[in-house]
Amino acid sequence: MSRNEEKRSNGENTRVIDGRESFGRYYEDFQEGDIIRHFPGRTVTEYDDTLFTLLTMNQHPLHLDEHYAKETEWGQRLVTGYFSFALVYGMTVRDLSGKTPANLGIDRIRFLKPVFHGDSLYAESRVIAKRPSRSRPGEGIVTVETRGLNQKGETVLTFERTFLVPMKNPLPERKEVENEEKG
Repeated sequence: MSRNEEKRSNGENTRVIDGRESFGRYYEDFQEGDIIRHFPGRTVTEYDDTLFTLLTMNQHPLHLDEHYAKETEWGQRLVTGYFSFALVYGMTVRDLSGKTPANLGIDRIRFLKPVFHGDSLYAESRVIAKRPSRSRPGEGIVTVETRGLNQKGETVLTFERTFLVPMKNPLPERKEVENEEKG
C-alpha cells in the first residue's frame, strides 16, 4: 500500500493513503488521523441524476424541469443531494468497508455546495475514532468523516460513518478492552 506523509497545520504527521490498492481493511490498518483517498472519481451525468430522481420519487422541479431551474439562483438543474451522497458513499466501500460485516450508522450528512450535471466527484475519508467492539470479540468499530469534492477541489458534502471491521489479530485487542474495563 503506498503511503505518503503530509504535515498537518499543527505540525503532526498524517498518513495519507491511496485507497485503490486494497479491498477493505482490517481494524489494525486504521489509525486515527489517517486520510484515505478513494479512487476513481466519477462524472455525474444528466441520465444518472434523472434516473435516481425518478427511482426515489423525488419530483422536485429543480431536479427535473430545466425551464423551472433556469429561473432559480443556479440557472440550471441541480443534482439531487442524495445521489451525490450515494455516489460518494459508494466510492468509499472498496477502501474502508470491503471486509465489513455491518454498517452501524451514518451521521451528520451536510450538503455544502450544489452539484451540477457534468461535475466530477471525488472522495476522501479521515479516520476520527476506533475502538475494539465490546460485544463482538475479534471485531472493531471505526468511525470516519468523508468529504465529497468536486473537480475544483471544493467540498460539496460531508458525512460521518461508523462500521464494524474484523481484526487481523483479535486476541491482543481483546486483552486491551478487558484491561480497560477492569481499570
